[in-house]
Amino acid sequence: MSKTIRFNAFEMNCVGHQSPGLWSHPRDRSWEYKDLVYWTDLAKILEKGIFDGIFIADVIGYYDVYKGSNYHALQQGAQIPVNDPLQLAAPIAMVTEHLGIGITASTSFEHPYTFARRLSTADHHTKGRLGWNIVTSYLESGAKNISEGGLRRHDNRYEVANEYVEVLYKLLEGSWESGAVVRDRSKRIFAHPEKVHEIGHKGKYFEVPGYHLSEPSPQRTPVLYQAGASGAGKAFAAQHAECVFVAAPSQSLLKAYVSDVRQQAALAGRDPKKVLTYTLVTVIVDETDAKAHAKFEDYKRYVSYDGALVFMSGWTGIDFGQYAPTDLIRKVETNAIVSTVEHLAGGDKAWTIEELATWGGVGGLGPVFVGSASTVADILEQWVDATDVDGFNLAYAVAHETFEDVVTYLVPELQRRGVYPTAYKAGTLREKLFGEGPLLPENHPAARFRDIEKVKREQAS
Repeated sequence: MSKTIRFNAFEMNCVGHQSPGLWSHPRDRSWEYKDLVYWTDLAKILEKGIFDGIFIADVIGYYDVYKGSNYHALQQGAQIPVNDPLQLAAPIAMVTEHLGIGITASTSFEHPYTFARRLSTADHHTKGRLGWNIVTSYLESGAKNISEGGLRRHDNRYEVANEYVEVLYKLLEGSWESGAVVRDRSKRIFAHPEKVHEIGHKGKYFEVPGYHLSEPSPQRTPVLYQAGASGAGKAFAAQHAECVFVAAPSQSLLKAYVSDVRQQAALAGRDPKKVLTYTLVTVIVDETDAKAHAKFEDYKRYVSYDGALVFMSGWTGIDFGQYAPTDLIRKVETNAIVSTVEHLAGGDKAWTIEELATWGGVGGLGPVFVGSASTVADILEQWVDATDVDGFNLAYAVAHETFEDVVTYLVPELQRRGVYPTAYKAGTLREKLFGEGPLLPENHPAARFRDIEKVKREQAS
């Protein structure tokens, strides 16, 4: 009997997210990404399907590795143009009651002091349904356009990220005590100044002496998501993440990843079962296997070969445009997503460039499951049983058709089997996911910064 299966919807505030070229499908709505109704319609579909949340990816920069330019990225709408994800939290929250809203923001491009205010504001507006996907970024083009000249080395980006989250923990968890805000009209005291603290942070990369600008939000620190799958990324996730996303093309790679993250979390003093793992997949489902496969064949007619290799080149840092379609992928040291190179070059399968483009044409780096609700449910249960993964980060092929089909066909079948929720839990996103309180638990690294005056004394000595 499988454990409860969880779904997130994997989206991005752009046209071509994970299925390059599918924006040209006559039923696709992704070109409407710039209109709020696109997002509010999607949010209502997902809440009807009792998804844990909508997980909105982001990149700062553009994909210019393939053939040495961004020509094909622009031509195919491959994650450019792309709009800011955090501004979607409020409109999504206004049309839903329960849906979690996971926002991606990079530790490489957002200063922690101002970003802390943006997080608190969004957590207030969503009444505690916000999550933050912590990324370190992998596009050289982004770093060049904020006057950094280029990306830091991969592992060094995680060194920066560790200090970055420490600053955020100090601001979000320690700057304002729980009893600081009283809103006492009779005494005309809104907050007790003696209960609002400067954080006094002076580190290797950041110096933040002062107070957090926002009063504590319902979760203080939003639910922490992380998608790093390299050695440094998994170590970071084991220390900090509550929900971890991975793109694993096979069960063996996924099983090893989930086991490794759980073991590292336990060694860090955390409950490994309180680190939820979601793997990237795309589901094409319909009333029958035949109808689902016919739909998938229809979708594949719109795939862009160049668009797929734009993404693969950007994610790996390898220009696949310099190779013939029949050439095999080999491991190359790059400064991009290290785990992607390792999975493709060192996994169970030897990939040609053409096979890689075909694989990535629908759903990006994750597998595609096609069939009736019963067929796909069997596959999902088997993956959960074989790998111990907690859920699936579902990408779309055609917006919003893919998610409508999942909610119409697949969710009822999983509910009938007793492996999918039939209702949301009450409370904040953290309470819905873990069934406990709205704040990070005491065994999380953030908890030590709640007594910020004690931390400052320790660091001073």
